[in-house]
Amino acid sequence: MFLERVKESQVIASIKEPKQLEAFIETDIKSAFLLLGNVTVIKRYVDFLKEHDRDVFLHIEKIPGISYDREGLKFIARHVKPTGIVTTKSSLVAAAQKEGLIAIQRLFLIDSDALKYGLESAENIRPDFLELMPGVVPHMIEHVKKKTDIPIITGGLIQNRKQMIRAVERGATAVSTGRTHLWKPLTEVVR
Repeated sequence: MFLERVKESQVIASIKEPKQLEAFIETDIKSAFLLLGNVTVIKRYVDFLKEHDRDVFLHIEKIPGISYDREGLKFIARHVKPTGIVTTKSSLVAAAQKEGLIAIQRLFLIDSDALKYGLESAENIRPDFLELMPGVVPHMIEHVKKKTDIPIITGGLIQNRKQMIRAVERGATAVSTGRTHLWKPLTEVVR
């Protein structure tokens, strides 16, 4: 269901501040990455967004008070109940999937070694999605797309819709951004 919903808008909201929660539910975007909160408030944020029929992904390393291990993932899956997680840690992907969460592995494309090892890891671990960072290198999306069949999300340093459209044209399934003025579906623009 998440893949179909994200293909509709091709945009994922990256929510970094509490005030963005309200702005997000006023959009037609159906998926969000939460990069805020802590163990005491995260369930409230997730419940709020799910009440508004949104897919919610926790960027696990950005949530203070939750350990980045199997027990932390069990807590998230059983008590917080997001759609899934975003993580830079390949060791958490399989654990999240085992708990029934969609796992998005974030890869930072800082150099050719990071790309090589990131792709090797992704092919071995098989996250549900890859998020390539930064999103302003669309030629790398094409390159990665040729090497894996894992759906690609891209984000980071996105400044405008032109960059978002270029990323989708090069093979990204969706673009994540924290810029609220860009939280509009791309689908009617791209088609």
